Amino acid sequence: MVIKFGCHGYTWQMSYETQSDNLLHILDVIQKGGFKGLDTQVVMLGSFYHEPLRLKEELEKRGLELAALTLSLHWRHPIETEAERNDADYFINYLKHFPNALMNIVPLPEDNRDCLEERQQNILKCVNAIGQRAYDQGVVASFHPNSSPGSVFQNEEDYQVMFAGLDTRVIGYTPDAGHIAKGGMDVYKIFEENRALIKHIHFKDMLPNKEWTAMGNGMIDFPKIVQMLHETDYDGWIMVEEESAEAVKDPDGAMVENSKYVEKQLKSICHNSIQL
Repeated sequence: MVIKFGCHGYTWQMSYETQSDNLLHILDVIQKGGFKGLDTQVVMLGSFYHEPLRLKEELEKRGLELAALTLSLHWRHPIETEAERNDADYFINYLKHFPNALMNIVPLPEDNRDCLEERQQNILKCVNAIGQRAYDQGVVASFHPNSSPGSVFQNEEDYQVMFAGLDTRVIGYTPDAGHIAKGGMDVYKIFEENRALIKHIHFKDMLPNKEWTAMGNGMIDFPKIVQMLHETDYDGWIMVEEESAEAVKDPDGAMVENSKYVEKQLKSICHNSIQL
C-alpha cells in the first residue's frame, strides 16, 4: 500500500490577494518540495476554474496529481440553495477529468455557534445529498470539519453528532490533525477510532497554546499516526498545510520546510511503500 504526500493550497490562500491566481507557481513549489499532489480550495483555481483539461496538462508536466478539490459553502438550510447545488454539481463534473481525485467538503464557519443543533443537521443533510450525487456519478466525496470559532463541528460532542449523521455509504471522512487538536481532542484516538471512514487526510501542527506552527514544532505526533495508517493499509493522500503567521509571510518557504520534515520523519516509517 502506498501513502502519498501532497500540499493543500490553503497555505497560499491565507495570502489570497497575491496568490488567488498563482496556481502555476504553487505547482512549481509543490514539485520543488518533492510532494506528489495538490488539494486546493476551488477559489484558488484562478484561471483554471473553467479549464480542467489545462490543469490536468500542467499537473502532468510536473509529475503531479490532483488529489482533491475542496468545496467550502455555508449550507445554512436543510436543502442546498440553487447556487450551492450548482457549485457542487459543477465540481463533481470537474472532478470527472481526474478519476483518482475526490471532493473534499468543508462547511464555511459563521461568526458564532447559535442554533447549533439546527445548523449541524442542515449541514449534514446538504453534504449527504452532495455525497449521494457524487457517488452516483463515480466521484468520491469526503467531509472535513474545522475548528474556527464559528464552526459547528469543532469539539468531541460535535464530532459525535457528525459521525452519527454522516451517510458513510456515500461520503467519507477527512480528518485534519490540527483542527482535531484545536478542538481539544486526542488526535490519534480520532484517527484510530474512525480509521474505516477515512478517505483523505490533512496534516498541520499546533503548539500547546493553540497557535499554528510548522510540522514537527508542535504537539501532534505525526509519526505515530502515519505508523497506524501504514499498519492498517491506508493508501490515500496526506495533504500537508501550515497556517502559522510565518506561512502567511512566506507560504513557499513554509511548505518547502514542511517537506523536509516529511522526508526525515515520516517517509522512513513505511520504507519503500511510502512516497513523498
